Amino acid sequence: MANNRKTSNGNVIARVVRFYVEGFRSMTVGRTLWAIIIIKLVIMFAILKLLLFPDFLSSKSHSDQGKAQYVREQLQHRQGGD
Repeated sequence: MANNRKTSNGNVIARVVRFYVEGFRSMTVGRTLWAIIIIKLVIMFAILKLLLFPDFLSSKSHSDQGKAQYVREQLQHRQGGD
């Protein structure tokens, strides 16, 4: 009985994958739209991350121990501890 479930689930997964692969093969306009979406995502996550999120901890310390100490102090300070 367990083998039937595994085979059945594997068959369903294979059918779903085949469905999407065949759908993407037959697209014409859709490929261009997906390319635009992927380019936009790359711009948003890669380029904007570099521009808007500088490496803040590197400005506080150059060693890993110094960075860890800074984070520890900030967490204690925010908790109200000393």
